[in-house]
Parts: sequence; C-alpha cells; structure tokens
Amino acid sequence: MNVAILGCGYVGLELGRQLVERGHRPIGVRRSEEGVAAIEDAGFEAVRADVTDADSLDAVPDVDALVFAASSGGRDAAAAREVYVEGLETAIEQFGGRENPPERLVYTSSTGVYGDHGGDWVDEETPLEPTTEKTEVLVEAERVALETSADRGIDGTVARLAGIYGPGRTRLERYLEGPVTEGYLNMIHRDDAAGAVRFLLDEDLARGDVVLVVDDEPVSKWTFADWLADECGEQRPSKQTTEERLEDDDLSERARRRLLTTKRCSNETLRELGYEFSYPTYRDGYRSEIEAYRNQSK
Repeated sequence: MNVAILGCGYVGLELGRQLVERGHRPIGVRRSEEGVAAIEDAGFEAVRADVTDADSLDAVPDVDALVFAASSGGRDAAAAREVYVEGLETAIEQFGGRENPPERLVYTSSTGVYGDHGGDWVDEETPLEPTTEKTEVLVEAERVALETSADRGIDGTVARLAGIYGPGRTRLERYLEGPVTEGYLNMIHRDDAAGAVRFLLDEDLARGDVVLVVDDEPVSKWTFADWLADECGEQRPSKQTTEERLEDDDLSERARRRLLTTKRCSNETLRELGYEFSYPTYRDGYRSEIEAYRNQSK
C-alpha cells in the first residue's frame, strides 16, 4: 500500500516508520526543507509540497491512501481554516482528479470538537459543540473529510485524536512544578496515535466513519499530577480550582474557554475494532520519561 502523509510531523513520522515496518510505502509530505530532512532521517520517502498549493502536490506520486495530518502551527482560526478546510479541499480535489485516485483518506481531527460536557463521557455519537472559532473550523474540516471526499469517490475516515504526548512532549516539569488546575486529561501516546491510523488503513476499517483515538483511562489532572510526583520522587504539586484559575487577569480568552471545557473520551469503538494499544494508559506511556527524570536527579 502506498500512503501519502500530508503534513508529516510528530505523528506522521511515527506513522511512516510503522508503515515501513509492515512493508508499505509511505511518502511524507512537508512544505519546508527542514521537514523534508526530518522525513528522510526517519528512513522513508519525502516530497516537498504544500497542501494549500495544488500545483505543488503534483510532485506527490499516485497513492492508495491519503493521511491528512497537516498543522496550522497553533495560529488563529483564519490560519486553521486555510490549512484544515481549504488545504484539505485542495488535496481531495487534486488527488481525486487524478487518473488513479486514492481509495482512502484519513483525516486527523481533535477531541476539541466536543466542547464542554461537564466531565461526562463522550463517544462518536455525542453531538459536537465546538466552543471556539478554531474548533468550529475542525468540525467543518471533518465534514469535508467525509462528504467532499465521497463526492470524489474517496472513502473518508475521521480519527479524533486526544491530547498527544510522547518523546519530547510530556510536559513533565509543568505538572511537577504546579499549580495544577482541576479538570480531565484525555491522552494518547504518539505511537498509538500513529498506530491507530495505520491500523485503520491496514485493516481497511471505518470507511465513512468517525473513530475516537484515546487511551483507556481519562484521568483527573490532580490525580495525574500526584501520581507523577510520587513516581518521580518529588513533592506533590499545589492545586487550584477552575474558579481560582479564571481569576487570573492575564488569562487569554482561548485559555479561558479551554478551562471551561471538560469531558472524558471513550475508546470503546477503537477497542471493538480490534486495535491493541502499545501504551494503554498514562502509567505505561510515561514510564520511560519518569525513569529518565529519576536518573537525572541522582
């Protein structure tokens, strides 16, 4: 299977490595020279192209499947729309208009589309309630991934990823130092974020559907921070309620809205499909980082 990974960054690089291990041909696509070099260092084919530029995508060969994992770089809603909606539309039209179009598309979305559910459980059937302009863009992009792709004869799948952590992205010191605001963490290790996408492609599952990609155990931030401190041999950090955090006058509107959105995401569908996690919970996923921290502290 030939797979183009559009926006081959943190998760995409790991996805490419996993595809190579299973005998597939991944083609990583990035718009910068540095990004292309990172793909080549990971050991698979790289193409320099931009999802917002249809002509540049001509350089990407025909493939059996597309994975759209491009990032807007944490910028505002306008930048997000340019990449997630317009870029996705451009990629679908460009590849879908070829003599040999891909059969599949997996779009990596976010659990941010759910909005606030007061700590209750959500799944694929839960109505979406985006609370920011950026998450509204993500909802629109999901529609494009499922409907616009279908118009082009491509079967779309939306993989809603929880908060991604892994090598170099654990925020361990932040939780150890505190203060830690209450709420829930929904997490997925990088290797399982990539693994779930690879699994959906490999097993030809969830065509035209949405799948939540999150580990087995959403956890209270306070519980997580205390566990982390205990495992690292540090004093447990200070805590603060949501109300206390909201009293901060320097808090951005974006951060304020994030504080007011809490939920627990279920991975029952992904489990029922047969995916086996490398890191079922944060206890497994943080183990190597904790060991490294304790060794440095000796």
